[in-house]
Amino acid sequence: MVYFTIIMAVKNGRLKEPFSRNDLKSACKSLVEGTCNTFPSKHRKGNPGGNSELFEMVSKGKFKLIRPFRYGL
Repeated sequence: MVYFTIIMAVKNGRLKEPFSRNDLKSACKSLVEGTCNTFPSKHRKGNPGGNSELFEMVSKGKFKLIRPFRYGL
């Protein structure tokens, strides 16, 4: 659900890439604030936890979606 919400915000133009955590909070008000703070880092390419890689960190605190989108989105 979080990933889908972020993809739709980018596709609809509410969220511009690369985005910061604050940009994510502003564009995706339905997401819990803590989720906005942790989700992109937790799911970035090369994350130490081995979580799904959904984002690329392009600079400190700035992320973009990895394409093609995962999970059939």
